Amino acid sequence: MDIIGKFNDWRAYRRTVNELSALSNRELDDLGITRFDIARVARKGR
Repeated sequence: MDIIGKFNDWRAYRRTVNELSALSNRELDDLGITRFDIARVARKGR
């Protein structure tokens, strides 16, 4: 993978982490994840 592709993957990961982090605990629970799961979920989204 080239540097641009890696950078775009990182940006998508950070965007997902930021969006999930902005949710309340109740909203995360509705999605079936916890704050501890956010990084794992964001990595899977790549």
